Amino acid sequence: MLFKLIVGAATAATFMSGVALAQSSTVNGAAGGAVTGAIVGGPVGAAVGGVAGAVVGTAIDPPPEKVVTYVREAPAPSARVVVKEKIVVGQPLPETVVVTPIPDDPTYAYAVVNDERVIVEPSSRKVIQVIK
Repeated sequence: MLFKLIVGAATAATFMSGVALAQSSTVNGAAGGAVTGAIVGGPVGAAVGGVAGAVVGTAIDPPPEKVVTYVREAPAPSARVVVKEKIVVGQPLPETVVVTPIPDDPTYAYAVVNDERVIVEPSSRKVIQVIK
């Protein structure tokens, strides 16, 4: 019973610490979670923290401001694209949506879907940011 209590406390502390550290971008991913977990809960916390850190570390960093500005000001395509699926950050765009690479930064692309401009990762088509 005591072991379960310790593991539960380490898990909770790791999730809270992992989120705080991931937000500051000083430690992230599985390694960062393992370090945080080890500090909070010893070896068991390190194992749990590694898993938690891997989940927290997959959060998507926002694109540079010049990319956001380009997407905001780029001319909209002549054909209007509408999809049934909700556009969600972290999820890929449907294959029917054409993505356009950003000339000055090919690590990003964009699309206009359901009258929303979105920045995506070209290789995975994963939505990084929806421009409001």
